[in-house]
Amino acid sequence: MTLLNRLLSGGFDLLLVPFRDLPPILALAVLALVTSIGMLIVFKATSNQEKLATVKRLQHAGIYEIRLFRDDARTIGRAQLDILKHSVRYMGHSLPPMLWMLIPLFIVVAQLQFRFGYTGLEPGELAIVKARLAEGAAVASLSLEPTPGVAVDAPMLWIPSTDEANWRIRILEPGRHAVRVTADGERLEKIVDATQGVVRRSPVRASSSFFEQLIYPAEPPLPRAAPLRSITVEYPELRVSMLGWEMHWLVAFLIFTLVFTLLLRTPLGVTI
Repeated sequence: MTLLNRLLSGGFDLLLVPFRDLPPILALAVLALVTSIGMLIVFKATSNQEKLATVKRLQHAGIYEIRLFRDDARTIGRAQLDILKHSVRYMGHSLPPMLWMLIPLFIVVAQLQFRFGYTGLEPGELAIVKARLAEGAAVASLSLEPTPGVAVDAPMLWIPSTDEANWRIRILEPGRHAVRVTADGERLEKIVDATQGVVRRSPVRASSSFFEQLIYPAEPPLPRAAPLRSITVEYPELRVSMLGWEMHWLVAFLIFTLVFTLLLRTPLGVTI
């Protein structure tokens, strides 16, 4: 899983180099266009296009029958049942290609979250670093060491209910920095990003478990026997602007993807 995450993260880093200095909304529009084309190609290749087209024609025929015989309750009832039956058939034909698209779409969304979900910290800005202890690790052994460009702004705060230590840090200068958390004599590093633009930012360096790596693929995991379960840096959330409305990046991405999919389905010859 770690090797796969490295390959995927490196590939997305390379793909997004041209968009690094573009406004996030423009980068999202281009990525949504590419995603829409890919989804349409996959849908066409994994679905029975003839059966989908037939079912859609039968659905439209039922709707037309209701309009044509709107004064005949018996005919309308039969047409409604036919539409329901054809809708179930349509869902059955659509489900396999939808399942084929789920895993690639999940990978894309997971990778984009770490490029568009957070903004970089700025000089003078404060942030919280959190370290969760693994079972059996000693609280007294915890310490935080910043690298140049970062300063510790307050003493450690220990939260027993979550087995978590918090430190407040201050950014001194722009760039990619790091903090090093020491626990039970082992020093573990976490990247602190103080850059701007569309770049990979990982808020959590998680454990090496499969589930944790599935959710947090953007940074190498902690060693399997590490005295910490995770190290977190709290980044501000990025909000993108579309037509004057501030929104989460995923909402904008899904809107673009839906629009491009509807516009391109006919030119690409895809029945959906």
